[in-house]
Amino acid sequence: MKLLVVHPGPLMYTKVFLRLEPLGLELVAAAALAEGHEVRLIDLQVESQAAYFRVLARFRPDVVAFSGNYLANVPEIVDLAKASRALMPSARIVVGGHSASFIADTILAHGEGAIDCVLRGEGEAGVPLLLACLGRGGALTEVPGAVTLMGKGPQPRFVEDLDRLMPARHLLRHRRKYFIGPLDPCASIEFSRGCPWDCAFCSAWTFYGRSYRLRDPMRAAEELGTLREPGVFIVDDVAFVREEHGRAIGEAIASRGIRKQYYLETRGDVLLRHRDLFRFWTRLGLRFMFLGLEAIDEDGLRRYRKRVPLGRNFEALEFARSLGINVAINLIVDPDWDMTRFAAVRQWCLEVPEIVNLSVNTPYPGTETWETETRPLTTRDYRLFDIQHCVLPTRLPLAVFYRELVATQRVLNLKHLGWKTLRATSGIVAGHLLRGQTNFLKSLFSFNTVYDHDRLLADHARPVRYEVPRPGMARAARREALYVHHARGQRHRVLDARTERFVAETDGQAEADSPHRVRYGA
Repeated sequence: MKLLVVHPGPLMYTKVFLRLEPLGLELVAAAALAEGHEVRLIDLQVESQAAYFRVLARFRPDVVAFSGNYLANVPEIVDLAKASRALMPSARIVVGGHSASFIADTILAHGEGAIDCVLRGEGEAGVPLLLACLGRGGALTEVPGAVTLMGKGPQPRFVEDLDRLMPARHLLRHRRKYFIGPLDPCASIEFSRGCPWDCAFCSAWTFYGRSYRLRDPMRAAEELGTLREPGVFIVDDVAFVREEHGRAIGEAIASRGIRKQYYLETRGDVLLRHRDLFRFWTRLGLRFMFLGLEAIDEDGLRRYRKRVPLGRNFEALEFARSLGINVAINLIVDPDWDMTRFAAVRQWCLEVPEIVNLSVNTPYPGTETWETETRPLTTRDYRLFDIQHCVLPTRLPLAVFYRELVATQRVLNLKHLGWKTLRATSGIVAGHLLRGQTNFLKSLFSFNTVYDHDRLLADHARPVRYEVPRPGMARAARREALYVHHARGQRHRVLDARTERFVAETDGQAEADSPHRVRYGA
């Protein structure tokens, strides 16, 4: 069969800080290719909708599959699905991905018959089964993870072997368009999948059922050796949870003589627990790290059930500085902040050397905050669920809130973007220009055109055609009811006893007295 896989357009923050290759879709494409199907891939982060319709007309796929990883992309996906149905009445149109897996019925309702199925769970497992079902003339309700207007299929299946497939990177046009900070161009790679922790604001653990799986170190290093890009973003939710796994990958990289620059995400307690491992990776080329501190006070950490004590977070920052790693921090801005709180955070941002990103506290379907947040939504416009807009009531007038938010975000622009940073990175930028790369250079001067408090406020006045489902319409009676996948023992949660104890210990910190802890029935 002929399959066209589609990544939707860019979100607000991707217009400034990063643009990452659609690794998940490349893996879905690889799974379909392995079964003998013909596949095309288009990424609307870097191509236009006009380009999509040209591919649709030329390729004439049997199946069009949209990636619904981000809630803010849902209106775009639904409109493209409807337009595609009008042009290709016989094609099957499917939506999958992370966010889509939590709101399958709602997406089908938005589609008004244009969307045949929402495929929940991991796409590499589900898409080949869907294509096989269609090929033999079966009903979509036979497919694991499928949700249709006529009914649902069995539970979605895990990918049983993360090493079986190499991403179909050759299908992706414009590979030089992907970057993160100075890593320009930048490829992406996966070493592990899932997260064993359960932060209240996050849906990674609910999607994967708190599973945690690892790739074979030799296979990961083999894939890394095929990448032409000098920069590599490691997409793992928490890098190097298991020290021996991270070391084995590093040793395999060193033995092959692979030289790259790396950007990864991890937790402060994992960084401190595996100090020697991160020292080793700095010798391999680790240059950038994202740490989700989320708050700079103990009350904030309890609110988000981020169970790394505040002192340990600051200790982790000091250790990363000692390694010469450039660190980006995330803080969660709560709508309840007042001007005093914004001013205090602004001052802290000015005093620390790290890049400080701000995310607005946003309840998402699939997170525990979606189940427990008592404040009503002030909007259900999907496009505003991007952690840059506010969808909950604010203590300050909304216009003042956005003014304070952008003023605080401008600290990042003042310290890490613009002419000052261009002068400091002139050698790096010159190297980029010699290779024809301009992504990082453009990002240095994009902030003010994207982050504007008047524009943020005006976004709330746009007409709304599709709305996020109301929280509480299908509240989970049990924690496991949130799960998309259900882990089954050690096969899906490969933590040794020592690491399992570490996760359990950090799970226990501050949980009992967390005001946002979910109280589930038996």
